[in-house]
Parts: sequence; structure tokens; C-alpha cells
Amino acid sequence: MPTKTKKTITKAPHKKTVKKEKINLIVKPDIKSEPAVKIVDLVIPHLVVKKSGEAILATGKRKTSIARVKFLVSGEGNILINDKPLKTYFPYFVWQRIVEYPLEAANFAHKGTFDIKVRGGGIKSQAEAIGLGLARALTAFNHELRKNLKPLGLLRRDSRVKERKKPGLKRARRAPQWTKR
Repeated sequence: MPTKTKKTITKAPHKKTVKKEKINLIVKPDIKSEPAVKIVDLVIPHLVVKKSGEAILATGKRKTSIARVKFLVSGEGNILINDKPLKTYFPYFVWQRIVEYPLEAANFAHKGTFDIKVRGGGIKSQAEAIGLGLARALTAFNHELRKNLKPLGLLRRDSRVKERKKPGLKRARRAPQWTKR
């Protein structure tokens, strides 16, 4: 007589398992006017990129900086930030490189104007917010560019912000200097 064996699944303690669930909304039909099952599309609000006519709108954020990118498909091929050219608004090469990197990574050779409005934060966080906005606008323009941008981390929002100051401390974690006598 065969014996039953119980399968045991061993997991590494450092790995987490995530359960994925599908959401289906079942609606009873009213006099055969609606189908029996409706499929609900889940939309993540911060990833919504809009298209309006010939302009593609996208938003990028970093720390307290918010960049609104408008990509005009029919344009002469320049980048305007708060109505200033890129090299005037960001005089240092490092900041210009952060802004232009999504265009280079996507091998984007299309002529078009990027009209960008950015506010809040410091100059570097503004550059990083603009880079995220440009990457999102490019993927809205051509979804095939996503495969070039995603592995480089250009479509991920960097959510790190400064930690708040705690009472009794100098900064978030810096304690006052201790003196022995």
C-alpha cells in the first residue's frame, strides 16, 4: 500500500513572498443592457500620463520639486525650463546631464519641443524631477522606449525626503555634544 508524502516548501528567511490578487467586479445585468461581468482597470494616479492633441503632458517629482513637462510633437527640438533655455537655467554640466540623460538613454532623435514648468525644492532636485517627467513623456509618446528607460531606473520616482527634526536633538538624529565635566 503506497504511503502519502507531504510536500514541504522551504523558504529562505530573507525572501518575501507577495500574493497577487485579481480584482473582478461582477454586476447583475439590468434587462440585458449590460454584460454580466465588467473588468475594472486599476489606475495608479501618479503614473497617469495625458495626451492632448499634439502635446503630451507628464509630471515628475523629487523631494519637494514638481516638474510639469509638456512635449510638443511639432517643434524645433529645444528644451525650455520656466521659459529659459536648458543651459541658462542649469549652468552646470552635471545638472544638464541629469535632464538630458532620459533622451540619450532612449536614443530619442525626434524633433520636438519640451516646455517645462518646475517649482519647489533645490536646483538638483528640480533637475531630477525634470528627468523623471521627460522619461514619462517619452514613454507616453512611444511605449517602445520604456524597455530602454526602465532598466536604468529612469521611470522610478526617488521618494527620499529629509527626515523631520526630533525634540531634544540638533537635527533628525544628531544629539547635542556630550561633555564629561
